[in-house]
Amino acid sequence: MINSKKQTYLFSLLLALLILLFFINISLGSITIPNKEILKGLFNQKMNKESWEIILYNFRLPKAITAIFVGMALSMSGLLMQTLFRNPLAGPYVLGLSSGASLGVAFLILGSGILPSFISNLVLSSYGVVFASGIGSALVLILVLFVSQKLKDTMSILIVGLMFGSLTAAIVSVLTYFSTAEELQKFTFWSLGSLANLSWNEVTLLALLTLIGLSLSFLVIKPLNALLLGERYATSLGINFKKTRIIIIVATSILAGSITAFVGPIAFIGLAVPHISKLIFQTSNHFILFWSTILIGAIILLFCDIIAQLPGSDLTLPINAITSMIGAPIVIWLLIRKKRFS
Repeated sequence: MINSKKQTYLFSLLLALLILLFFINISLGSITIPNKEILKGLFNQKMNKESWEIILYNFRLPKAITAIFVGMALSMSGLLMQTLFRNPLAGPYVLGLSSGASLGVAFLILGSGILPSFISNLVLSSYGVVFASGIGSALVLILVLFVSQKLKDTMSILIVGLMFGSLTAAIVSVLTYFSTAEELQKFTFWSLGSLANLSWNEVTLLALLTLIGLSLSFLVIKPLNALLLGERYATSLGINFKKTRIIIIVATSILAGSITAFVGPIAFIGLAVPHISKLIFQTSNHFILFWSTILIGAIILLFCDIIAQLPGSDLTLPINAITSMIGAPIVIWLLIRKKRFS
């Protein structure tokens, strides 16, 4: 176990790293802005060029803030799912929420040809995609909550979530088969994920939903610690397991569902970050893991976004590709490490 002094040092280091990566993130781009001017902008002072202010306030700051909240939300939802199902390979999308969101967007984009014109025009609006994605996630959530009331076994809920995911993926495949090349391109771009192009209103709504999800997660820290030893042990401590399970599912749905709605499905962050947090802090105490996971999640996604910007180039890679390239080796290494020491 790491003592409290070491934990304080680690948290201070992570916070400093988060601030550093945030500054690096908003410093990079196809147009170079002097660091002195960026500091002026951050402290609400007049910058020398109006174009620099537009770039900083309308593009770089919203994207960097989005990366922070997305990293926090996905990491926390991954931690919740891994603890609830006691499965190290559970991620934020195991309940089928991402597939439900994809189905909603697929109906909007791929099915736009059979929809009335005033609805298909919503494809051109980011709010239309957010709304369709949210509806898809909400429908899957309702089904999962309904099933969770009927099933006592938590692992059965995991299987049901995977089945919902397979079903919605099959429907998306059918829609894809009958879609045009232009519709397929739009859907592919959405599925690759993007932290950019969010307005301040959208960033504010995303931040609000993330804070609600994190607040619900914080409420179940004590039950999460008890669940590490199993459902029966948690129940023997007087914890209402059924209520706790519903709160965890709702919190995960808000976190993962809202992220998918606004920026698309982002892979591996929710799966890998909880393991990294446990490895660094060497603890299973969810009070420590709560804060460390959201900090590390924000740091890693900011780092991935920096790589995606291809510093020195005008090109930008899909964020989903970068998180997968970084996250997949981490998960493989963790599995090998666990096997070695088991």
